Amino acid sequence: MLDMTPANSVERTALKINPAKTCQPVGAMYAALGVHGCLPHSHGSQGCCAYHRSHLTRHFKEPIMASTSSFTEGSSVFGGMANLQQAISTIFEMYDPEIIAVHTTCLSETIGDDIPTIIGKCQNEGKIPEGKVIVHANTPSYVGFHVTGYSNMVKGFVKYLAASTGRRSDAINLIPGWVEPSDMAELKRYIAAFNLPAIMLPDTSSVLDAPATGEHSFYPKGGTTVAQIRAMGDARHTLALGAWASEEAAIQLTKQCEVPHEVLDLPIGLAATDRFISAIAKLTGTAVPQLLEDERGRLVDVISDMHQYLGGKKVAIWGDPDQVIALTEFCRDMDMKPVHVMTGGNGQAFEERIKAILADSVPTANIKQQGDLFQMHQWIKQEKVDLMIGTTYGKFISRAEDIPLVRFGWPILDRVGHSYFPSVGYTGGLRLATQIISAIQERQDRDAPDHAFELVM
Repeated sequence: MLDMTPANSVERTALKINPAKTCQPVGAMYAALGVHGCLPHSHGSQGCCAYHRSHLTRHFKEPIMASTSSFTEGSSVFGGMANLQQAISTIFEMYDPEIIAVHTTCLSETIGDDIPTIIGKCQNEGKIPEGKVIVHANTPSYVGFHVTGYSNMVKGFVKYLAASTGRRSDAINLIPGWVEPSDMAELKRYIAAFNLPAIMLPDTSSVLDAPATGEHSFYPKGGTTVAQIRAMGDARHTLALGAWASEEAAIQLTKQCEVPHEVLDLPIGLAATDRFISAIAKLTGTAVPQLLEDERGRLVDVISDMHQYLGGKKVAIWGDPDQVIALTEFCRDMDMKPVHVMTGGNGQAFEERIKAILADSVPTANIKQQGDLFQMHQWIKQEKVDLMIGTTYGKFISRAEDIPLVRFGWPILDRVGHSYFPSVGYTGGLRLATQIISAIQERQDRDAPDHAFELVM
């Protein structure tokens, strides 16, 4: 289907073809699902909400619960205040959530609906039951991308709920960035290995990877509770993983509650995980547990043993900026050559960071923020790679150019497992490394002549 993509690139300023991103409300909805008893609410038309729910459902293979203000032509002209007020009353009456997380859409943003005023009016009129909470985030689709929406929603939870009592606790805050439920569970396991109390916001583990029990639960057992979010204001430190997804909420906690924060890369791969573990060890003042030392050793062992398959292999990488930065560093550390690196997200800092990572190993790499997969395909036509790492949308390039694809990031629409097996940490790095090695070895087997078709590799 895409094999007619021309190799010669033409600079495009007003057109994106197959952009490597989607819109803000999807991210806001995902973040809200990581709060216990929370119902995400899309303040806009039914179509927007349906698209965002379906996209998340296709990735996680789980039903996504969310409500909508169901704008009509009248709402589009006169504003959505009446729709949101009615929605709030109906939601609490029929679905009884602990908290409603309202996010805006293009339509409500263009109209200019004042969500805080509407929420305040509902509070004054008694439409919000005792003990229930409503928060909101502005997430217009024509600004930023899905990670921006995630960031804005997490910041919204902090802004509305986090408070300082003046008594510091021993706990830390962990803002995990846009990762899978399995990754959030793995991050909690790492923190627990140091016996360090922590509050993670959001936490989609046991929500979007919940087991089948034979009974439907509208609000699964997982997620950060409202009480825990309030307690974040008394934490002694915040670790924010990923500047694009997590930094804004950490800054808000510092401004609002004077909780110091530190921004780290997502702990994907060896070096980034080392930095994450070192930060925890510094906070606890303890040595790294032997359990984690052993896990690190296994990852190093596999990378060392399999260097003959990894060394010098050219790779194309795309996805969310926080994930791509850590993944590019991991590939570099495995002696691979990331020659094409792209994100659909915005921010000049992405290009600068990737250039710094590849300065010594691949100084001529193609690097672009706010890119699209049409451009990635053209790069690959100009300089062939041995492997591609990115989202499901790369499968068309993979087929057209006959290049192996390791699916990574969001969304993955045509495979399962990503929400159940982590990619963060040493064990996650081991899984990711074996996926990469297996893809390379499978291609080697496929292309080998009979005399070189080895039983043992």
